[in-house]
Amino acid sequence: MTTPLALSLSSQLAVNVLDAQSLLSAFGVLGVGVVMFAETGLLIGFFLPGDSLLFTAGLLCTGSATSGAHLSLAPLLAAAAVGALAGAQCGYLLGRRAGGALLARSRSARLKEGAQRAEDLLGRYGHAKAIVLARFVPVVRTVLNPLAGTLGVPARTFTLWQVVGGLAWSLGLTLAGYALGSSIPNVDRYLLPLIALIVVLSLIPLAAELLRTRRATRTKEARG
Repeated sequence: MTTPLALSLSSQLAVNVLDAQSLLSAFGVLGVGVVMFAETGLLIGFFLPGDSLLFTAGLLCTGSATSGAHLSLAPLLAAAAVGALAGAQCGYLLGRRAGGALLARSRSARLKEGAQRAEDLLGRYGHAKAIVLARFVPVVRTVLNPLAGTLGVPARTFTLWQVVGGLAWSLGLTLAGYALGSSIPNVDRYLLPLIALIVVLSLIPLAAELLRTRRATRTKEARG
């Protein structure tokens, strides 16, 4: 005879870690905090669906979602923020202690590409802007934190700006999902295109900064 505990364990073991709804159904608010920590603090978490998880979790806090888990907004916001901030700080400390060894051992081309993009961000925009912008770029937000530690970014500077970026990213996406779910009945029917849209929108800060920098460079060259 299969017990309720066994059924619960079986459903959690069968969870699809790449699917936001599957993660939320299996682990709820706790899962959000754990995923935020892993994606921003551990290099092995680069493949996790941070953007879509936050947005979907926000949707599931409203009564308009007809399927999946139903979450409470206040605990969700707390879990998302704590996981994102603690994860980034952990990644930074790992980078300071382990240097570039963790990235050097990785065989993932995607992870190495993300590391290169993170290093470019730090070199082009400086510590503050790079740390904030990286939060909105998948993979880059995973590798920038240990990379910042490896490159010797001052701890006070890193902590300040990772908190600013982490709160803007984690709370912003969650509240965006909640706001949309509160205004559109049965919004989860349109979940996939909405997730694609929110991922695109999350890249706008980086795109705007890139455009501004290119314009400034062209203006400087024209004057020179």
